[in-house]
Amino acid sequence: MELSKVILYYGFTPISDPDAMKLWQQTLCESLNLTGRILISPHGINGTLGGDMSALKKYVRATKSYPGFKKIDFKWSEGNGHDFPRLKVRVRDELVAFGNPTELKVDINGVVGGGTHLRPEEVNKLVEDRPEEVVFFDGRNAFEAKIGKFKDAIVPDVTTSRDFVKEIESGKYDHLKNRPIITYCTGGIRCEVLSSVMVNRGFTEVYQVKGGIVRYGKQFGDKGLWEGSLYTFDARMAIDFSNSSKVIGTCEVCSKPSKQFHNCANVSCHQLVLLCDACAEIQSNQSCFHDLSNNPDSELIG
Repeated sequence: MELSKVILYYGFTPISDPDAMKLWQQTLCESLNLTGRILISPHGINGTLGGDMSALKKYVRATKSYPGFKKIDFKWSEGNGHDFPRLKVRVRDELVAFGNPTELKVDINGVVGGGTHLRPEEVNKLVEDRPEEVVFFDGRNAFEAKIGKFKDAIVPDVTTSRDFVKEIESGKYDHLKNRPIITYCTGGIRCEVLSSVMVNRGFTEVYQVKGGIVRYGKQFGDKGLWEGSLYTFDARMAIDFSNSSKVIGTCEVCSKPSKQFHNCANVSCHQLVLLCDACAEIQSNQSCFHDLSNNPDSELIG
């Protein structure tokens, strides 16, 4: 039986006809029996797909044939063949819903005016050289950091990506404007936009982890600066980078260590509840009573 895999990727490049791109990607994925989510905008493409390894390799080769996608970094992880129930290919104004589509500028080389990309080993070197200065800045929704984050990272109080601009403009991080800031997120795409937003608002030394947490974890496992598990927007819910990953999350009912999110039992709610195994067995614990059905990050990929 062939191995199943999951790929995570994005590419910022001008796309003149997003609807035509959607049709091509939809047809390509269907021909290869791939499932997952792809978002397309005038700024580029963002996707997470699951399927047989041979089919995913064919997809990668075909997608890279588009001139603007030749340099896309496809990140691979383990899959079980049932990570995504169906295929969704959609066109949006933004790849990441920050609410500022006209602010973001892209060219054939990617985002214009964003943060400097650091490879995982360069992240460690910067922290080693300037330990008292470097600040890690989480570019994800706050709940994702409950089960994993970089050591001593700032976790902004945001529920969706749309909250970031207001959060940054609030002034609460102005004292960091001349510090080296390393932004990070799952696969790197949210930091492409976040770092640009921060640079545009006066932060003078902004970096982003090239390839995101996925790439960093693959290279260093749990022996680097990352702690805990990585939340994923698919059926896996979370992945670990080794068998010795630290559990930093706590059950929302009893406060015991936990890294397992559960979908809220309220069918109108898209919220997740962090529960230990024992508390998860009690049905009443699985409802959070929040309605986040309009959360624009419910389809977020990286």
